[in-house]
Amino acid sequence: MRISLGIGGDVLSAPVPPRAVAAAAAAAEDAGFPGAWATHFIRGTDSIPTITAAGLITTEIELGIGVVPTYPRHPYTLAHEAATVQALIGGRLTLGVGVSHRPIMEGMLGLPFESPAEHMREYLQVLGTLLTTGQVSHHGRFFDVECGFDIPGTSPVSILVGALGPRMVRVAGELSDGIITWLAGPRGLDKHIVPGLTEAAGAAGRGAPRIVVGLPVALADRGKAEQAVNETFARYGGLDNYRNQFEREGVTSPAELAVIGDEEAIRSHLAALRDAGATEISAVVLPVGWDAAKSSNRTIALLAELATEFAPPAG
Repeated sequence: MRISLGIGGDVLSAPVPPRAVAAAAAAAEDAGFPGAWATHFIRGTDSIPTITAAGLITTEIELGIGVVPTYPRHPYTLAHEAATVQALIGGRLTLGVGVSHRPIMEGMLGLPFESPAEHMREYLQVLGTLLTTGQVSHHGRFFDVECGFDIPGTSPVSILVGALGPRMVRVAGELSDGIITWLAGPRGLDKHIVPGLTEAAGAAGRGAPRIVVGLPVALADRGKAEQAVNETFARYGGLDNYRNQFEREGVTSPAELAVIGDEEAIRSHLAALRDAGATEISAVVLPVGWDAAKSSNRTIALLAELATEFAPPAG
């Protein structure tokens, strides 16, 4: 299981300038992490140009976006952007896409949040074909597309879907390279997410799916860390997808899913996620206590050590 680093502060409700996000990717590469994941929030930094900037100051680290909302961006537009980024950064992009949430799409943007799983199915049919071949002919309920592009130096882009519920997980298994989750724990992965994803991928003749698990991580006193997690991520309790996920996990708060505590607690939690099927962790480092920089640096140093310990065998 790979351990990668989440970069940017939007998910922590602590935005940082795009240049700082790009610099964090370079720091993650210097620390030996195999990947860095940027979040994409409607009211935050656009992750696509930010990841492009990160790619131009790094050389090897995989750069992921988790996740771009689909409803505001036509799949041709996103494919065109992603293929261009892929050419610019030497084939290191992983693109995450997701439907977001009804209150955001309808309440903030005025877009109909209609049949999200079926919308995602068609979106992936257009997006995936374009990012593999550069051409698409698709005539469906949501999209009617007959076009393509030619971008010298690009290559196929790996696509992951932000998925938690069973219908979206099945669509991801059938039409993408895997999923990226947020606030999913070992129980939800083992009992609900991984079996459905793996079965759908197998039935579609696809290879073993990637399962990237995004979670808050803090090397800190557990009581203080629990308080920090619940305060920082309280908003997720107000979204249906996450309430359903908490029910599947058998928890009532984000802190029960976070990777927090001392070194052994963190190692044990990561091992449980690996055993439940996670192929990669996107660790969102959460500072705890009055000295945020010191707290974050301690957690990153431990994660860098564990990245080597948990790394899959070469080849």
